[in-house]
Amino acid sequence: ASWSHGGGGEEPCGAAASRNGAPEAAGGDPGLGHEEFRPRIVPYYRDPSKTHKKVLRTRYIQTELGFHERLFAAVLTSRATLPTLAVAVNRTVAQHFPRLLYFSGLRSPKVPPGMALVAHGDERPTWLMYETVRYIHQHFGPDYDWFYIMQDDTYAQAEQVRALVTHLSINQDVYLGRAEEFIAGDEQARYCHGGFGYLLSRSLLLKLRPHLDSCRNEILSVRPDEWLGRCIIDFLGITCVSQLQGQHYRTYELAKNTEPEKEEEEEFQAALAVHPVSDVTLMYRLHKRFSRIQLDRAYREIQDLQMQIRNLTSLTPAGEAGLTWPVGINAPFLPKSRFEVISWDYFTEQHLFSCPDGSPKCELSGASKADVGEIIESALEQLNSRYQPLLRFSKRQLLNGYRRFDPTRGMEYTLDLLLEAVTQKGHSHVLAKRVSLVRPLSKVEIIPMPYVTEATRVQLVLPLTVQDLDFVANFLDMFAMNALDTHDNALLTLLFIYHPYDAQRVSQVDVFAGVKAMVGELEKRYAEVKIPWISVKTEVPSQVKLMDIVSKKHPVDTLFFLASVWTEINMEFLNRCRMNAISNWQVFFPVHFQEFNPALVYRGEQTASSSTDFLRDGHFDRHSFAEACFYNSDYMTARTKLAADILDRDEVLESMEVFDVFLHYSGLHLFRAVEPGLVQKYALRSCNPRLSEELYHRCVLSNLEGLASRSHLAMALFEQEQANST
Repeated sequence: ASWSHGGGGEEPCGAAASRNGAPEAAGGDPGLGHEEFRPRIVPYYRDPSKTHKKVLRTRYIQTELGFHERLFAAVLTSRATLPTLAVAVNRTVAQHFPRLLYFSGLRSPKVPPGMALVAHGDERPTWLMYETVRYIHQHFGPDYDWFYIMQDDTYAQAEQVRALVTHLSINQDVYLGRAEEFIAGDEQARYCHGGFGYLLSRSLLLKLRPHLDSCRNEILSVRPDEWLGRCIIDFLGITCVSQLQGQHYRTYELAKNTEPEKEEEEEFQAALAVHPVSDVTLMYRLHKRFSRIQLDRAYREIQDLQMQIRNLTSLTPAGEAGLTWPVGINAPFLPKSRFEVISWDYFTEQHLFSCPDGSPKCELSGASKADVGEIIESALEQLNSRYQPLLRFSKRQLLNGYRRFDPTRGMEYTLDLLLEAVTQKGHSHVLAKRVSLVRPLSKVEIIPMPYVTEATRVQLVLPLTVQDLDFVANFLDMFAMNALDTHDNALLTLLFIYHPYDAQRVSQVDVFAGVKAMVGELEKRYAEVKIPWISVKTEVPSQVKLMDIVSKKHPVDTLFFLASVWTEINMEFLNRCRMNAISNWQVFFPVHFQEFNPALVYRGEQTASSSTDFLRDGHFDRHSFAEACFYNSDYMTARTKLAADILDRDEVLESMEVFDVFLHYSGLHLFRAVEPGLVQKYALRSCNPRLSEELYHRCVLSNLEGLASRSHLAMALFEQEQANST
């Protein structure tokens, strides 16, 4: 191989590749290892004389590949400052560090909530440092690349520290912080001042661990940071540095009676750590000041990027016409048909005219009210920043408000504001002005979720009434085909709901005798399968009361799938049930797909045969909460809170569903999502008028919306009118 230069001549490289791929020296002599370098497949050989051991894979691929977490933070505190300064540190930086631990000499009688504390039993500063470094190496050394140690009287910009370590190589022994000279020591040696925090690399920590005991016995120092610095220098020969690999560890020392709001020095604004912080109030003031600095810096960067985009737009094929508003945000979604048009929601300062329950008008409250108030305030702020000092605007009234969510860019707003404009001379004028705003989608974050598997056993619970008898056979056939034949880890429990009149005649005429016979046939066909049933007598089949009975008859770690008789069980959905229901974390309420009435959709024609067309012949029934996946332990916890709230008023349970129990009394994540794998054939549900008004109304709406789509209903009415006219 050779490089071609401008003069046209060729010079040999420092090393050339030989024909067989082995490197040769510049003079043509064979290089080291004159062997074949081409990759080759090593065949697998299993020694028959040795017992074969099953290879156990790790739970996460990150563990198997040997990846480490980026940063671990340790805060040195004391029993006296734990409830004050340590709490302030926790409230300002805890959400930015992946892992944060507090180390103290003596344990406080009461540890503040949300803080992990390790107490070593001795308040001596040097002993605390020794035990802390030893503890970090023992418990977190193999898992993290960087270790950041700070004191509770230090304010650290956690995001800046995290950004710093991303630019440093993990293969070097790093001791980075504010370098200070030892008292009467070597002029070349430096230690990192503990008040400003310092970084240790994983490789340095691993090398330091064997020498910690020697440092404890041989090095005498009152200051723990000096002791650690002397230990690293004496045994590893590494001194503290404030600059490494082009990255600076900038600090700022606070003077007495400092006003953070008035600090404008460049050294202060660029600091990663500030010390000393004498009280809690000063810690929060520093956090507010640095947050404002970061926010202003982000706004300046956005403006610079927008200016660059404007300058480059003229060079694009579309020209300035292709410039979107706001600059740098995705263009609005362009619908390809009328069915893709995103509708606008109309609102005023008091009411919303697109309500979640379908009503035409509802009171503006909660998050929606806060959202509207913030948008109006932001609009006034933008207007005043643009026209001041010539004009100053104040709001009189919101005339009209529109908003819609565009999934390609965020929430869009259009406001018609009645404003009062005041000039510099004091003259005022009332005018109406339309403004448009966009709340763009922010950075997407991956929410950590507990680990779950698809091997969990699912316990199906099927409540049955007399009105459901016509559909039981199809349910059992689908369960046998998709669960029993495939040996899926799923069990079934039937819940027979007897009316009091039928319960009195059960010895003569059992309305569920046919279902019990079908269950017996299944148990004969599958000898290892047992399908138990529970009989309940009630006039009002409350979902919560029925679930109370089932819950008591199963272990606390049972994963329930509360099904309906129209549900068609399949393995795909059962696996999603296992993955989406997480114990002590999340419950899953799928929105099943409901097929329309074939008599209205097809009107005597042949049904769609393609499996990809079925989604056009139905809708996702958002009014139904009959299907649910949750763990028994989560239900029992929520049910206990509900019992303490309602005391002995059992009639309240008739107006509730299991969804309401989890929504109001669990504190868990409620995952409500459409489920295309859960398809139900059309059937007219029987709505019990003895249930609460809300549940009955929801059942009626489900029946009405499940008849057919608007186009199908319009065609049926048109054909009926044509038939009547002739």
